[in-house]
Amino acid sequence: MSNELSYLEKKTLLALDELDGKASPDEIKEEGDFDEKVQVMNAVSWLESKGLVDVEERIIKYYSLAKKSLAKKDLPERKALKYLDKIGGKCSISELQEKSSLDKKKVGIALGWLKDKKWVRIVKEDGETLLEITSKGKKALKERGRDEELIRRLGKEGKLSHKEVDEFTVKKLLSRKEILDEEQKILRTVELTEQSREILKEGIELEPEIAQLTPEIIRTGAWKEARVRPYDVKSYAPTKHGGKRHPISKEIEEVRRVWLEMGFTEIKFDYIQPTFWNMDALFIPQDHPARELQDTFYMKKPDRVSIEGDVVERVREMHETGGDSRSKGWGYKWSRDEAERAVLRTHTTVCSIKYLAENPEPPVRAVTIDRNYRCEATDSTHLPEFAQIDGILMEEDANLNMLIGLLREFYKKMGFEDIKVRPGYFPFTEPSIEVFAKFKGKFLEMGGAGIFRREVTKPHGIDSPVLAWGLGLERLVMLRLQMDDIRECYDNDLSFLREYPLI
Repeated sequence: MSNELSYLEKKTLLALDELDGKASPDEIKEEGDFDEKVQVMNAVSWLESKGLVDVEERIIKYYSLAKKSLAKKDLPERKALKYLDKIGGKCSISELQEKSSLDKKKVGIALGWLKDKKWVRIVKEDGETLLEITSKGKKALKERGRDEELIRRLGKEGKLSHKEVDEFTVKKLLSRKEILDEEQKILRTVELTEQSREILKEGIELEPEIAQLTPEIIRTGAWKEARVRPYDVKSYAPTKHGGKRHPISKEIEEVRRVWLEMGFTEIKFDYIQPTFWNMDALFIPQDHPARELQDTFYMKKPDRVSIEGDVVERVREMHETGGDSRSKGWGYKWSRDEAERAVLRTHTTVCSIKYLAENPEPPVRAVTIDRNYRCEATDSTHLPEFAQIDGILMEEDANLNMLIGLLREFYKKMGFEDIKVRPGYFPFTEPSIEVFAKFKGKFLEMGGAGIFRREVTKPHGIDSPVLAWGLGLERLVMLRLQMDDIRECYDNDLSFLREYPLI
């Protein structure tokens, strides 16, 4: 058995034997003349796994003052108590704040602890709320509390272990900020087992060994003269986890690859947009519920983004009268001020319409894979920050069948064979459809699509049909990674990240 032990393991056992079979790692290091303590700890770890030593661990907590000057200062409640006593034992909170040496923040702290320690009571006189010293408070004027005594003691001694202090008092002080510092120290004791004592009785020969072959050892032939440490193929070895992309980043790259292979160009625009591009240009009326604060994040700085160009006037006419199209518009007075409000974009369709405005001639194939923001309550299916796959295709003969076929092809490439669509409604497409993918026997909604309404494209001089879609990225990722909660996409659970395959 001793031949299977490493050089450091043998040194550790021999040192423990000299120390009567039980010692701390520091004592073993000194007795065995180790270079570093980590050598002892590594050897002890392997010996423990082989049943040759037992390791006992004890946690010792130590407490000290966050600042040494605290030992010479009164706590806020003590200062407030002294002021109350000075003016006769009674005063209002406003007077305590204005005339005592305490600032507004310290007064708030003092009031909480005055009531907690029952040094004062609150009384009403002539409709005014006053603080009045209690009998317990008068007694406290003559003697320090246990927390104050501990602070003074720490000021003198510097540091005390948990065995030297009152647990209740320490807990109270730790609940207050910037008074006590707590540190933990682990004390380990290593002890020989019956099995290792038998090995020591048989005798251990301590000789240098080669634990790892190097080019130099092989070249010089030194390995022929030395003992080479046996290699145990059954020994435990920790799993190594190399760096790799986050699963969400990898899924986004896969989505991007599919659309690029299908001939699309990736586009990006700023997160902060005027509501003109976020809503008005998409023919969403200015009194639409989506514009309410409970649905949309409006910016304070900047609170406005200017809009310019002839397109602004054409969008205004489309909203008010329908312009020169067959539409009647929304029939209200359009507001430029409302259209210039700065907003965190609520959908990536902003990118699609802005790109179309810059490229009004077919053919156009563009896709955005990026973040959006909505004032949503976080739950298993909603996040205030989320990503969308938003795309457009403009061709002279584009139609609904082409759109359905395009979406089927995308989801097929992403691993979903069974796709169905049904009629839907969206303010800026007509006709509109909703897309569903089959997963574990159920069809789950993946997003919406349709053909941009003439009210959306006409102001930009676009005459060809524009196919448009907005698909949820997180929902796609959840199905591919078999998650039940959208929040799992961003939880960064270490075990999940380590198990996620590289390929």
